[in-house]
Amino acid sequence: MPIISYFFGIIVRMYHDNHPPKHIHVEYQGYVALVSIENGDILKGTSKNSNHLQR
Repeated sequence: MPIISYFFGIIVRMYHDNHPPKHIHVEYQGYVALVSIENGDILKGTSKNSNHLQR
């Protein structure tokens, strides 16, 4: 899966033909999450501190 961004140890990946809804894969220190592109909600997985990713 191609890396579209890497910053502060956070890896952001995205498939061009992945399943709906539109999302990115985020990895950080062993945590993996699928994050919605439309609203930023965590669709699946966890983050080190989910409060920082949610609105």
